[in-house]
Amino acid sequence: MAIERISTSSRMSKIVKHNGTAYLCGQVAKDRHGDIHAQVTGMLEKVDELLESIGSGRDKILSATIYLADMSDFKALNDVWDNWVPQGEAPARACVQAQMASPELLVEISVVAAC
Repeated sequence: MAIERISTSSRMSKIVKHNGTAYLCGQVAKDRHGDIHAQVTGMLEKVDELLESIGSGRDKILSATIYLADMSDFKALNDVWDNWVPQGEAPARACVQAQMASPELLVEISVVAAC
């Protein structure tokens, strides 16, 4: 089975497709200096763009792993997430606290979707 790598650099690919499944690299906010609501919204916009680029969408997300710099932002994350995920199409999900690669980042997501 073929593996397709999209937007590949020496470090990573933005998307890897294999056997009808797409694996997105970790996505962070478009504006790294916004509050948690702005960062989650911008991050999910990037997920939408990547999924759309391969003919997939929110309703095809199989799993999501969300990394928060501070678990006190869990409610704020869910406020945005719950309005973004199509009703009845929620993926399997995990959310953990993690140290981010840059101190201004509050949230990151890794997504696996059908394509």
